[in-house]
Amino acid sequence: MLKYILKHLSRTQFIALGFLTIILTGTILLMLPISSKASISTPFLDALFTATSATCVTGLVVRDTFLHWSYFGQIVILLMIQIGGLGFITIGVFLATFLRKKIGLSERGLAQESMNTLQIGGIVRMVKNIVKGTFLFEGVGAIILSCRFMMLGSLNILESIYYGVFHSISAFCNAGFDLFGRFEAYSSLVAFVDDPIVNMTIMTLIVVGGIGFIVWEDLRIHHFKFKHYMLHTKIVISTTLIITVVSSLLFFILEYDHAMADLSFPGKIWASLFASVTARTAGFNTIDIASLTTSSKMLTNVLMFIGGSPGSTAGGIKTTTFTILIFSIWSMLRQKTGCNIFKRRIEDHTIRKASIVFILDLSLAIIAVIMISAVESILLEDILLEVFSAIGTVGMSTGITRSLGVISRIVIILLMYCGRLGSLSFALFFAEKRKAEMVKLPVEKITIG
Repeated sequence: MLKYILKHLSRTQFIALGFLTIILTGTILLMLPISSKASISTPFLDALFTATSATCVTGLVVRDTFLHWSYFGQIVILLMIQIGGLGFITIGVFLATFLRKKIGLSERGLAQESMNTLQIGGIVRMVKNIVKGTFLFEGVGAIILSCRFMMLGSLNILESIYYGVFHSISAFCNAGFDLFGRFEAYSSLVAFVDDPIVNMTIMTLIVVGGIGFIVWEDLRIHHFKFKHYMLHTKIVISTTLIITVVSSLLFFILEYDHAMADLSFPGKIWASLFASVTARTAGFNTIDIASLTTSSKMLTNVLMFIGGSPGSTAGGIKTTTFTILIFSIWSMLRQKTGCNIFKRRIEDHTIRKASIVFILDLSLAIIAVIMISAVESILLEDILLEVFSAIGTVGMSTGITRSLGVISRIVIILLMYCGRLGSLSFALFFAEKRKAEMVKLPVEKITIG
């Protein structure tokens, strides 16, 4: 059956339609009266928005997750987050191996495409390690968070365990959904702004989930021997570390006497570090996003646009794309041939692909900003943050999500879907399979710059 479908659909189209099927199924389930606390049917657009946000591990919400959705609805959301974070192909291949079914070349190719890995060899073993690693990290995170919530005393034992599991999965999958509307609507993790245990646990889960499965495998094989890592792993680790440190310092400086003015010095450090990490597609927040200065909002936009790393639960243009573009520009300015990173040369094809991803994402964001600003009376800086949050599958917002009109919500839904698939994959969805052209047209020079 799968081989028959793939004859008529490309792998990209199959994955795109698979995610669409999950979103529509989730929408139907969330529309059921049993999914809401008031036992009434949720409007289609609200259910579709929530299902898309959960499956695309974004975190933007039009209804507070705790106040509106029942336990059934929350579990549906959590399942969509897990499926969206790992990828339904990864879960499908794992279940097939668990049931001892043969994994053919078609399934292996789909898994490679879904996880964005470099090679098809060893893909089944990698899938097993990914699923085991996911449940290990989520399990440890759930235990730590559950114990901490019990220590704080605001939740009973069963509630603490439930909250620990929910937020561990949401953090690892970089989803940003939370249940702390129980204490204050749309408050996210503001109550834990200076809590070291909650901060460290959530940030660790976000980073581990966002560095990518390829990096996991490399670290598993080579441990802490940096010089033996693949170039991909070196770029991801270095870029992640540099961006986190630099942006944390910038947030600390920009918000010291503003959004963080009432916090203690350690609280300001935790808030700065968390703001840096969560903007890389996680979507939680420990300080009110609406209270940030314009400079910090723009910094957040940049971080959301960069996002996490390839083959991970994160979105954005990815750290590798960002680094390759920076180094290729630097090489051109220095009039050097080729783009070299860590004593390795990057292929021209990879540089072109990085440029296309950057241009496509930026173009989609600009078009979305123009469309939303044309129909909404909202500050441009808030629209910018909403749009970059959607296309980067982040989930951070100044609070305008729930006030958006029908057209704007549809635009945000499309951006979240595109962000989860990847802008290039989204564009390739509409491309037909064509044979390579044997004849090339004459070359003619034009002036650039």
